[in-house]
Amino acid sequence: MSILVEEGGLFTTIQDLGRRGFLHQGVLESGAMDRRAARNANIAVANDEKEAVLEMTLIGPVLTFQTTALICMTGDGMTPFLNGDPYPIGYPLVVPKGTTLSFKAKKEGMRTYLAVAGGFNVPDVMDSKSTYIRAGIGGYQGRSLKQGDCLELGSPNKLVQPVIEKTNQNNQVWRSSWHVNGPINEAHELNRNVIRAIPGTHFERLNEESKRQLFQTTFTVKNQSDRMGYRLQSQARIQFDDSFSLLSEAVALGTVQAPPDGQLIILMADRQTTGGYPRALQVTSVDIWKIAQLRPGQSFTFTKVSLEEAERLYVEYERATAIRKQGILLKWKQCGSENE
Repeated sequence: MSILVEEGGLFTTIQDLGRRGFLHQGVLESGAMDRRAARNANIAVANDEKEAVLEMTLIGPVLTFQTTALICMTGDGMTPFLNGDPYPIGYPLVVPKGTTLSFKAKKEGMRTYLAVAGGFNVPDVMDSKSTYIRAGIGGYQGRSLKQGDCLELGSPNKLVQPVIEKTNQNNQVWRSSWHVNGPINEAHELNRNVIRAIPGTHFERLNEESKRQLFQTTFTVKNQSDRMGYRLQSQARIQFDDSFSLLSEAVALGTVQAPPDGQLIILMADRQTTGGYPRALQVTSVDIWKIAQLRPGQSFTFTKVSLEEAERLYVEYERATAIRKQGILLKWKQCGSENE
């Protein structure tokens, strides 16, 4: 069971939820940039939500399925096409053997994710399948996909096998009547160009003008942005009351650093393990996906929330995700009984 890569796309890699537990050894976490989308794609096809997916950036790959497979695509960056026909994002699809999947970029959105029932059969490196290009580890041979690659697939959950087998017999695309689009909780959606953040470790050392500007200024994503970090441009220069030196300290996904030039950097999936720049803000975990889907040239503003509010949003999101997951498993059980 495999997928043949006809074209690799601009930057297509295998990612899961990250290589966790090795930061103290200097090993980066990596993982999907938009983890909300990656989790939803896996949940939709009855995978463990930590299973690896394809992360596709701006220009998607062209893939040919050499076996009948259940798939789901999530994220904002592209419109998928099966044998030249457009299909919606977020719906589980069973595609027959020989189907070609391609993508067309949208005007907005940066990344799209593809989950396949059973996941991708690549080796675990430090308990993760995530690709880290600079070190050449994880994923498919430690690199982005290119023409001629063959992606081996794992065994699907038994709950989805009846639908896959039926499609294999009639050789027609099957699409579910339900999807994983839309907010899992309305409170989490807010304005997509408003990023919630809590004051960082060194926020109080900012001068008073910079404290105001952080939450009043429009920030634009610069071209010099990648999976390691998003460099921001604004008319404001974020400065501190006095200059001070820092020892390198641990940083997290969504840490907002304030370098000496006053132009902020948001650390992302391939961030370093420690950093020596002051930390002005910390993006809330529920809004990281918004950053991950911003293209260079797009703008946003920060809004201040408390640590308690950030924790509440996180707990609510995880609870809603668990409910969604159980609901989808029930739907697959229903589909299985209908196909018996």
